[in-house]
Amino acid sequence: MTTAIQVDALIQAAITAADYAYVPYSEYPVGAALLTTEGEIFTGCNVENAAYPAGICGERTAVFKAVSEGERSFQAIAIATKNGGAPCGICRQVMYEFAPTLRVICCDFEGAVTIDQPLNELLVHGFGPSSLPRPD
Repeated sequence: MTTAIQVDALIQAAITAADYAYVPYSEYPVGAALLTTEGEIFTGCNVENAAYPAGICGERTAVFKAVSEGERSFQAIAIATKNGGAPCGICRQVMYEFAPTLRVICCDFEGAVTIDQPLNELLVHGFGPSSLPRPD
């Protein structure tokens, strides 16, 4: 269960993370703050590239940072954008890999929440590790 204090901390961390975004093409900074089940926060921002597919979203940056540090269990993520936009499909899929019921909180840069719901409602009929058959 994510507390109101944790949610506020996540939102502020996501807004701060957006300050580090490298967005010379879209001019759409994204900040993300991912909360582990142990209470640690990993942040990320989007980083664009002139070869567009080579960039990465803020949500995936946060997840990959956490996973690269050995974390695999997450309870919530806050995502901050100019207009409180939702995560893209690729980010939803990456988050689903580790936490299908992850609480997703989207907000604008003033902290106004636009979305607050479980990931499995944002990615209906998600494909995850349990979707793959295991060899006998």
